[in-house]
Amino acid sequence: MTEPLASVSAETSAAQEAELRRVWANPKGWRYWTSVNNTQIGLWYGSAAFIFMLFAGMLALLVRLQLAVPDNDFLSADLFNQAFTLHGTVMMFLFAVPIFEAVAIFLLPSMLGARELPFPRLSAFGFWSFALGGVFVCGSIFFGAAPNAGWFMYPPLATDKQYSGIGADIWLLGLSFIEVASIAAAVELIVGIMKCRAPGMRINMMPLFAWYLLIVAGMILFAFPPLIAGDILFEMERMFDWPFFDSARGGDPLLWQHLFWIFGHPEVYIIFLPAIALMAMIVPTFAQRPIIGYSWIVLAAVSTGFLSFGLWVHHMFTTGLPQISLAFFSAASEAVAIPTGVQIFVFIATMLAGRVIFSLPMLFGAGGLAIFIMGGLTGVMVALAPFDWQAHDTYFVVAHLHYVMIGGMLFPVVAGIYYYFPLINARKLSDRWGKIAFWLMFIGFNTAFFPMHLTGLRGMPRRVFTYPSDVGWNLLNLVSTIGAFVFAAGVTIIVVDILRPKHREPTGEMNPWNAGTLEWISEPEENWGVRSIPIIKSRYPLWDQPELIDGIKAGRFYLPDAADGRRETLVTSVLDAEPLQCLRVGGTSLLTIISALALGGAFIALTFHWWILAALCATVTLAAILIWLWTGTSEIPRQNLRNIGLGKQVPLYASGPASVGWWAVFITMAGDGTAYASLMFGYFFYWTIHPDFTAGLPGPGRLWPLMAATLFALAWLAMLFAQYINTMGRVASVRLCLLTATFLTLAACAAGLAGPYLYDMQPTAHVYPAIVWVIILWTVIHGLVAVIMQLYCLAGSFAGRLTAEYDADLRNVVLYWHFLIITALTSFGVLGLFPELR
Repeated sequence: MTEPLASVSAETSAAQEAELRRVWANPKGWRYWTSVNNTQIGLWYGSAAFIFMLFAGMLALLVRLQLAVPDNDFLSADLFNQAFTLHGTVMMFLFAVPIFEAVAIFLLPSMLGARELPFPRLSAFGFWSFALGGVFVCGSIFFGAAPNAGWFMYPPLATDKQYSGIGADIWLLGLSFIEVASIAAAVELIVGIMKCRAPGMRINMMPLFAWYLLIVAGMILFAFPPLIAGDILFEMERMFDWPFFDSARGGDPLLWQHLFWIFGHPEVYIIFLPAIALMAMIVPTFAQRPIIGYSWIVLAAVSTGFLSFGLWVHHMFTTGLPQISLAFFSAASEAVAIPTGVQIFVFIATMLAGRVIFSLPMLFGAGGLAIFIMGGLTGVMVALAPFDWQAHDTYFVVAHLHYVMIGGMLFPVVAGIYYYFPLINARKLSDRWGKIAFWLMFIGFNTAFFPMHLTGLRGMPRRVFTYPSDVGWNLLNLVSTIGAFVFAAGVTIIVVDILRPKHREPTGEMNPWNAGTLEWISEPEENWGVRSIPIIKSRYPLWDQPELIDGIKAGRFYLPDAADGRRETLVTSVLDAEPLQCLRVGGTSLLTIISALALGGAFIALTFHWWILAALCATVTLAAILIWLWTGTSEIPRQNLRNIGLGKQVPLYASGPASVGWWAVFITMAGDGTAYASLMFGYFFYWTIHPDFTAGLPGPGRLWPLMAATLFALAWLAMLFAQYINTMGRVASVRLCLLTATFLTLAACAAGLAGPYLYDMQPTAHVYPAIVWVIILWTVIHGLVAVIMQLYCLAGSFAGRLTAEYDADLRNVVLYWHFLIITALTSFGVLGLFPELR
């Protein structure tokens, strides 16, 4: 790798820095909220997640007050149900996952040695979607309309409008909107980690935090879509009476449990692994030595993520599944303890091999580890089917869940707050108050939740709002309530310490812990990740490259300036981090807020069945996104090459696999394909549980589905041909191919809809026509999205944005078509042939 330049004059460096500061500055006044800087978005994201966590914590205290004494009437049964449902929902969906996405968005640019992540506007869109969806879901309790059927929303209770009211719709559509934010963050993180690392930071030299976040973001792509698919089926039953979970018309409530827990159990590790990632950064710092067993801990994290997708049935041991299923999933549940143990032992070995500096972050980390191990032990217990039959749906499971979640997630998060807070304002939080907070939280937590093991073993069921005085639960519940308030006092101290004014305190060192990773080169007052993008030669560059910080600040590395007045970052190769492209990222924009608010409006309008308003909001969303793409992506540069420093020039434009946009489409469609696979899982699930899946009802026939499949295939071939002849510069032929592909796609969608329509398949009559309609509608909607993409490319051709040399949009659309043709051929092949060939 080329060595950095010997020197840069002080005048040149100061001028470059001033220009960079101007280009990356946040807007003033109300326009501050249009910022798209990752550091800013990360802080907003994290603050909102903590506000939601505090709200959920207050709901938990109300629940504990109600259960403190027997025969209590502090809360009504309905308000109690709303409070515990919203508590679980907020903690799982609005805090546990978003807080790590927030930390990642804040830390990753500087940790990777990048100026910025590749899609800052996407991060902003994700934040505003998350904030709006969270306020919508949380605010429902103030109107008596909060979900009240548990954070898992089991049918048939939750599908019955008489019992669940509008709260179930708020839960389903509100969380579907929030999941959009999670998937947007996952796309940003995956592409950023894969493609925006500093030169020299090979994939086996990435910080462990980046490795963990890469694994977790991948898990989000494969865990959240099954829940989205389940939400679609759930809401179609509630909104239009399509009987997916109505056993009287061929449905089955167990399908929801399968789809929910295919999401729900990986969710536990989506929460747990980033917490371990924080500890993987904290432990080496306070042991003052590199982590022992870097490769082992990476493999263990990958194994944990992989195994987590094979455990979902251990939440369903009492549903009457076959014994062979119980045995398999019980064994898999025990096996996941192996990679988890490897990660914990790596931390212990690192501390034993180094000179451990005891500090507040280490105190919270050690306390969380002790609590998590206790939760792991009870997890092994409930993974055994015979024990689970006794403890299922009792407070023993409540205790186990909180030991795993709070020990495995909340305590490490607080450790991370104390560790990384200097990056926010160059000041540390109070050690004295932090120690008081820790002991209140640690003692309060164990006082609150350890007795729940005993109340559970004594038979106290979950989700009861009161209990008689003669069943032996009185003292244990009172102790748990006292412990909950002690724990809350500790959390309150941390919140006060964070919010108290600190402007009179002197600023501290840039790196007060003497950490070795790159995030500690960032400066709280600056909006860029790094002043110049360095060359990395080790996993702990601040320890092993002593002149690195001075070189970065002086602008002696890559992209030391903003020569064209544009926000730029460096794109590097996936494996070896070789410089490939200078990427111009999007700047401040109202479009992200407009898109999020309009999409949120569409979801909210659907909740209340305001169809016209929903259609208007969806139209605004589409228009805003198209303007966003037209003005902020695939820009044709004035010159092809950019001098990035150190005598190196790289392209300003890239398409195909070399571009970050192509990777974003690929990753998004992988998640989309998972949701589609979940719908097809539902189709075959119904087939396996019924001796006569179709119940004698007509199907869509063979002609129309096969015609639709054929037309989709022809449209796909037309798109491939358009991409091929575009390389030859034959503009008229490309436009003709795009128009032909558009008409073929529209014809394919019409043929797909004709089958169930002409054969009069009534989706309210039985689950067979309902699932056929859902699969066809899914495919047709994707076909209509393809039409919009084709017309977008056509417009780009006429505007001179799509040429033989600049073809990123066309390549991305063809990539989308590769996924669409698999979906279309599978859908119409199965629907047209399977019922008659089975």
